[in-house]
Amino acid sequence: MIKPEAQINIKNLRLRTYIGFNDSEKQNKQDVVINAWIHYPASQAYDTDNVDNAVNYRTICKKMIAHTENNRFLLLEKLTADLLELCMEPSNVTFAKVEVAKPHALRFADSVSLTLSANREN
Repeated sequence: MIKPEAQINIKNLRLRTYIGFNDSEKQNKQDVVINAWIHYPASQAYDTDNVDNAVNYRTICKKMIAHTENNRFLLLEKLTADLLELCMEPSNVTFAKVEVAKPHALRFADSVSLTLSANREN
């Protein structure tokens, strides 16, 4: 019997927040682009067609938006780790990965980004 694992992808969530430690970064919101990958066993969800057996990506996304927009961060590491923790909150999530990019943070680059991932320990 096949037991596929679902992978939810939140792609290019574009938000604005205070991120950085330079004076201009502390005083002006900057754009960030967030990508998240969330894995969970899908068999219960598709067998029952019951939303309670799935991971609610809308709830996770709303939490990510609120956390990003309502806080200040010195480092990409902190924001990314916080968002990863939000993705891992549902108990049926087995793996999550979050990438946060700061467009135009470097003079000749499109963006700079940081990626963190986590596995659920059994």
